[in-house]
Amino acid sequence: MMKNGVTKIQLANGLTVHLKEIHSAPLISHWVWYKVGARDEETGRTGLSHWVEHMQFKGTHKYPAGELDKAISREGGEWNAMTSLDWTAFYEKLPTDRIDLALDLEADRMVNSRFDPEEVESERTVIISEREGHENEPLFRLDEAVQRLAFDRHPYRIEVIGEMEDLRRITRDDLYNHYRRYYTPDNAVLALAGDFSTDEMLKKVEQVYGSLPAGGAVKRAVECEPPLQEERRVTVTGPELTSYLRISYRSPQATHSDFFPFLIADSLLAGPAGLNRFGGGGITNKTSRLYQALVERELAVVVGAGLQATLDPYLYDVTAIVHPAQTPETVLAVYDDEIKRLQDQPVSAEEIARAVKQARAMFVYGSENISNQAFWMGYAEMFASYAWFENYLDELEKTTPADVQRIAQTYLLPERRVVGAYLPEGKEA
Repeated sequence: MMKNGVTKIQLANGLTVHLKEIHSAPLISHWVWYKVGARDEETGRTGLSHWVEHMQFKGTHKYPAGELDKAISREGGEWNAMTSLDWTAFYEKLPTDRIDLALDLEADRMVNSRFDPEEVESERTVIISEREGHENEPLFRLDEAVQRLAFDRHPYRIEVIGEMEDLRRITRDDLYNHYRRYYTPDNAVLALAGDFSTDEMLKKVEQVYGSLPAGGAVKRAVECEPPLQEERRVTVTGPELTSYLRISYRSPQATHSDFFPFLIADSLLAGPAGLNRFGGGGITNKTSRLYQALVERELAVVVGAGLQATLDPYLYDVTAIVHPAQTPETVLAVYDDEIKRLQDQPVSAEEIARAVKQARAMFVYGSENISNQAFWMGYAEMFASYAWFENYLDELEKTTPADVQRIAQTYLLPERRVVGAYLPEGKEA
């Protein structure tokens, strides 16, 4: 099926394939997305998905460890991977006449990754070291404390990298079983954009991926939690000299009708934020309400916010780096005044139009090059469908001043949030 220049098919083994011809440069961006992330992990085995991502770079019999980087570099390409709450993605960008390497490499490690016990132990050291490094970062520690407090049971309460105690006890079989369960064609989306003929590429895809065995249905049901009923607070201390404030509210999932109005509310409050994890442009937030209320008045050095597209309701986070002469409580009081103003006073059509324009520009910047085009074809399928991406701008344009006010009145309530503060050691909360 072809729509708006994108061809979508499904192979007999269940692999979903998206192809988009873009002949602006002799390059092809190749992505494999798996519907597995931190959301799919059990208590006691957190961090499995991120660790499996690491193990996918440790080789197969055909492509031994250490040969993969050399093979990609020889062909003038680049590659990487990332793990999130709901998904894991691997990508390569190569010259047009070298794309066969990416096809073959990803198909091979979809079924033939070795998970050598020595490599598992070596990578355990790497990941534990990575986790220890994060623990030295104030914002990671604050984020982890807030995230844990924002959910009582849902897997979203745990950072993607996993709990330290789990990283110490996870076994090779835990990792391999996770890999065999989720890294299958029928739980994956293959997305390619770039300089190719669709008919020829379909033949290659069928030849390389078509014979891989399906893994069977994967149950991903997770019980969503009810909204918070009272404000929760947490304080983290450390040697850093700077204070930070984090305010987090439960936010709607990407397919909820409130998601797009929430994006516009975010743009108005803190400036537009792009959903594209692969980069793409940047727009100043100096016209946003929180910048003017907090940064211009020297209560905060920086203020920003973020809303993620997720399968289940997650979090809308507002973060401020507190001015050295101020306290998190002072910043919070002024912040609350701004939220109340948004809740009580109608927003002008002009302000909404500017917020929509900025959100639209951020979206366009994050969608224009070959890698970003391929990114969106797979990314949108992880929590909705490609139609979600195609309708993105139309949904933004539908947002009214009343919608934004309703978002503030429904979601941005004190009893629906977690407030976290990072304080230098010895400083009172």
